Amino acid sequence: MPNHVILVTGASSGFGLMTARALAEAGHTVYASMRDTAGRNAPRAAEAAAWAAERGADLRTVELDVQSDASAEAGVSRVLAEAGRLDVIVHNAGHMVFGPAEAFTPEQFVQQYDVNVLGAQRVNRAALPHMRRQGRGLLVWVGSSSTRGGTPPFLGPYFAAKAAMDSLAVTYAGELARWGIETTIVVPGAFTKGTNHFAHAGKPTDTARVEEYEAGPYAGVADRALKGLAALEPADADPAEVARAIVRVVDAPSGKRPFRVHVDPSQDGAEVVNGVADRVRREMFRNIGLADLLSPRAGG
Repeated sequence: MPNHVILVTGASSGFGLMTARALAEAGHTVYASMRDTAGRNAPRAAEAAAWAAERGADLRTVELDVQSDASAEAGVSRVLAEAGRLDVIVHNAGHMVFGPAEAFTPEQFVQQYDVNVLGAQRVNRAALPHMRRQGRGLLVWVGSSSTRGGTPPFLGPYFAAKAAMDSLAVTYAGELARWGIETTIVVPGAFTKGTNHFAHAGKPTDTARVEEYEAGPYAGVADRALKGLAALEPADADPAEVARAIVRVVDAPSGKRPFRVHVDPSQDGAEVVNGVADRVRREMFRNIGLADLLSPRAGG
């Protein structure tokens, strides 16, 4: 199995940290990117270095704020300067918010898109020129079952941003195939425990409108939605399975990697709907004479 140089965005905690560690333990050179490695996340960077030394794994941290063009360029440049190449990007950086959609300001929606969608675009623009010159590579997008599965209320801005990210990933897949660059979209379900994803969710700033919902016909709906999601999740649901799924994708031979992988213990229906959507995509490409874009060019 070849050693890959891998950049994982948003790797200070949650799926990102689990994935970075799992890939390093699998024998890869992994750059766990995060913001403010000399300040707020300095303890996370120190923990990563200690963990790597203890296990003899090649896990490194790199300063990279996906909300900054300059930071994305600098982070990717550092990886290339140190490792000489970049084989895999795991687009994981993201943030969840919870509350009535109406109570979020437009600026809060912009923030959601900036982290979950434009962040991936910044990293791609920094890294893809190099990967295209290499003639090979892999983009792994960490999406969400919410894009086509069950969509409970009060997660609208997050769901919308994740759907946009999924759409962008699908488009990139076709536009990068002839460069030898492969795409896999990993679709986690709603893991309510073990990642702090829900615990650290942002709230609407328009608290007056939140109160109108809570005092009106939607009283109790937020609590019911969260408890309902938690009840759907099997007791043995392990968010680390997302990291293990990504390791299996990375370790698979080029050209044999799945386009989409679902890791959804709650089975909210995304796998069914995505199956139809991805089939329609394949049929469209064949109908317009671009079937070769459905898989990376040989040698990628």
